[in-house]
Amino acid sequence: MPKTWNIKIDNYIQANPNCIIATAHVDSFPIDLPLEPNIREPNRKSATYRQIFDSLTTEPGKFFSRHSGIVLSANIAKPVKNKTELELEVLEANEGGSDGIINGGHTVLAFEQAKNYNYNLTEARVKVTIHIGLTEESAKDIALASNTTTPVDSRSKVNARGDYKFIKQYLAQLERAEDRKFRIAYYQNQSGAPRNAQCNVTHLLKLLYCLDRNKYNPDSNKRTKHPAGMSLPSNITDAERERLTALLPLLTHALWIEQRLYEIIQEYISNPRRKGANDLASIDIRKTTLLPDSKYSFGFGAPTDLALPIIASYRVFLDKDYKWILPFNEFAEDFLQHLWNNYFRKYLVSEKTAGNTVGTKISRNQEIWESLYISAQSYLNSSLVKMVNSNKSEEPKVTEGANKRTKRKSNATTVPK
Repeated sequence: MPKTWNIKIDNYIQANPNCIIATAHVDSFPIDLPLEPNIREPNRKSATYRQIFDSLTTEPGKFFSRHSGIVLSANIAKPVKNKTELELEVLEANEGGSDGIINGGHTVLAFEQAKNYNYNLTEARVKVTIHIGLTEESAKDIALASNTTTPVDSRSKVNARGDYKFIKQYLAQLERAEDRKFRIAYYQNQSGAPRNAQCNVTHLLKLLYCLDRNKYNPDSNKRTKHPAGMSLPSNITDAERERLTALLPLLTHALWIEQRLYEIIQEYISNPRRKGANDLASIDIRKTTLLPDSKYSFGFGAPTDLALPIIASYRVFLDKDYKWILPFNEFAEDFLQHLWNNYFRKYLVSEKTAGNTVGTKISRNQEIWESLYISAQSYLNSSLVKMVNSNKSEEPKVTEGANKRTKRKSNATTVPK
């Protein structure tokens, strides 16, 4: 059943049939209204929250004139108790609605904290705008258009438009099918999601873009040879969603490559040549790193984009339909060890020796992407040659009694398709 909340008011006006604007009492304002339409969760460490809290607690009588107000969405809103209260009926997401706080999450959090610290808020008032019967799309449109003191990151806006829904659905299927649990932050200040950059939904998109051999192909005439310094779209178009959907089956492979690289680094720094020494640039043994799959945590900090050039090199092994030319499980581990031992480890060591950090520079360093890509091509060619030679050696031998015609046939070369 829909839940109801009551808001104590001094007065109100019916701005239009579907909108009420009221002067509400802060001391009794409901602090458990859902945040469903809001595009981000409040952050008590932010400057926005601290300013609201200070304004409320130092001069509560002036709060109404100093604050822009709270915007709510409700299924039904009506005056009760001789028009001294407004009764709100709220439909949450699991009830097919999108009602609650559209804008003002930080304000309601400030109300809650001020009450917990026993501040006297009897004189404090706040303007409340209540939209009635909004669709989910309309509620999110208002949330996106609302002016905020603190900028809202583009990821939160993309999420508010529902553009990440196809990714969420795919991950939910993976969790059920493979008994996994992902920790992904889709919007700003999302509770329950780590702030670690590798657990950001934009990082998942970068992993997928790295394997897009059709968009990033050095052998073509396109300007985008490698996904170096890639910029993510501020909105996901239908064409972009179609492309990403085709790449989604490769996400588990990209996650595996990143996880294995981190395991290799963990093993390497756990057994240093000199005790207590770490000779890898931008690998900080004082920090920790979480990966999107909740099983994987590591005892060192690393640049967010560290694994991207390595993951991108794997696109050499994909055809135009994003299918692996060789079985992934047959080459993936050996190829990763090849890249680590012959190039990537040496690169990190040389940068550390030179006193450099790689940081975000690694994602813009064309030389790294090109070198790893060429190494991947060489590895693939060697693997295909080995397969041909292996097929030759496995051809059946004829007995001495076989006639010459049969012997000539058995010496024919079979080339794999």
